[in-house]
Amino acid sequence: MTTFSRRQFNSVAAAAFAANLTRSLWAREVPVDPTGRKFYIALVADTHIIDSFYVKGSENGAEDNESILHTTERLTIARDLVNSLTPAIDKVFVLGDYFHNYPSTDYDFYFKNTTRLDNAKAITDGFKMPVHLAFGNHDYAVKTVDREMSHRLFKAKFNAEPYSVVDHKGVRFVLANNFLGSTQDRTSPDFNPGKGSLGETQLQWLEAQFAERKPTYFFIHYPLIAIQPTEVKDFGLYPLLQKYKETVQLVVTGHVHKWIDYQHTYGPQHYIMAATRYDQNALMLLEIDSHTGAYRWVNQDLVEWTTHFAKPYHQG
Repeated sequence: MTTFSRRQFNSVAAAAFAANLTRSLWAREVPVDPTGRKFYIALVADTHIIDSFYVKGSENGAEDNESILHTTERLTIARDLVNSLTPAIDKVFVLGDYFHNYPSTDYDFYFKNTTRLDNAKAITDGFKMPVHLAFGNHDYAVKTVDREMSHRLFKAKFNAEPYSVVDHKGVRFVLANNFLGSTQDRTSPDFNPGKGSLGETQLQWLEAQFAERKPTYFFIHYPLIAIQPTEVKDFGLYPLLQKYKETVQLVVTGHVHKWIDYQHTYGPQHYIMAATRYDQNALMLLEIDSHTGAYRWVNQDLVEWTTHFAKPYHQG
């Protein structure tokens, strides 16, 4: 028989209470759409799943050391909530830091052992809807692990590419990768892991996606302020977002682990979202109009801005 400490019991009870309130919000705020134009997506960021090889106490400070031990349960609670919603969520997008660092630099190690990669996949395989992945800095280890090895592992374990596009009901979702440019290449003179860059090949691909003028949602791990504005003369992410600001409906990023609103600083609306690592309520639930591409952030009122947290919805 499974036993729980008082603290564990209270944590589970609080999570269940919050989930019930969020379901109540969803039922009230998302009526059945007789036109069939509306569909729903969920965004999750910075899940940071670990495994039995993880060394406890290896983070920066007490809050990080405590939170990393709860990433599995918090992502599981978030998943179960998403699965419970009616109308149903069509797709889930994970905005990087799917797992937390590499326990080995040996590729074969990940096929001889059950690791955090397998643990992360086992949780997200429990979603009832497709899950699409973007890369985060902890999904790489650019100082010690070749990026090509990370790409091979993502392909073998998750069938995921370094960057991708998902078209759904007339709307485009771009999952970009800010770890493919020179700032993330340890052989480059401008190597700087804290600064994102996309690389010319991906930038050309990105402009091709935007140029089709489909209503587009742009997801990438680093916030735009931490990404190199231009990379090839005047060609880069910032000019592209300005050029296609009528096409790009929304930019959402992760990495910072807090809710931050950059408004239209870079052209399209840009939000940084918080992390399920710290709070299972850190979800973005979007209603999207398939005819116009416009969105409504259904649970935005739950957000506690500039913190890790989102509060449960309280009626009345």
